[in-house]
Amino acid sequence: MKYINIHTHESSGNPAVLDVVNQYPSSFEQTDNYFSIGIHPWYINAETWKQELNVIEEKLQLKNCLALGECGLDKRRETPIEFQLEVFEAQLLLAEKYQKPVIIHCVAAFQEVIATKIKLKISVPMVIHGFSKSQELAAQLLKNDFYISFGKYLIKNPELKSVFEIMPNNRFFLETDTIQEGIEEVYDLAAKYKNIDVVTLQQIVTKNFKTVFKDGRMDGTL
Repeated sequence: MKYINIHTHESSGNPAVLDVVNQYPSSFEQTDNYFSIGIHPWYINAETWKQELNVIEEKLQLKNCLALGECGLDKRRETPIEFQLEVFEAQLLLAEKYQKPVIIHCVAAFQEVIATKIKLKISVPMVIHGFSKSQELAAQLLKNDFYISFGKYLIKNPELKSVFEIMPNNRFFLETDTIQEGIEEVYDLAAKYKNIDVVTLQQIVTKNFKTVFKDGRMDGTL
């Protein structure tokens, strides 16, 4: 049974870990590893984003591309939210076209993300990565059929324990993002919070992973 890391910026190189490595269209590195690719709201370039969409569309068709992302909205950046929404919507439509899950970066714009999903009638799974907010927001996201991924804030913020404890077993993932700690440490803490052993937790996350990435590509990998 593998550890599944739904979102990281660097492969662990550990055969016991299935990493989904985040890539950017402006600096894509050819790889045989599993990856996601998207335009991060921090790095939207008004002159190149449409060309980057073409790169994303090309890579989405590769067998080892498991998701579009990370993409999303961030109100703490200088890029106008209206422009961020334009780029975000264009990427969501690509994800829908190629039936790929979406890894979402969201800062202070959760209502806009939810509204955009509803507006565009997005049917593919959408995963909020790096969740660090309240039970109330988590409940609203679950009500609107989002998945929620926990990582560095689970380790750094003990108050997230109460949020993670009530997460339905079929709606969460685990990740490292940019932290130095390995995915094993995230699993150890998550298993403690859920009052289960790590193997049971691996089974839960693996089932969710196969549900979200349900094209059969994972057969024999996990």
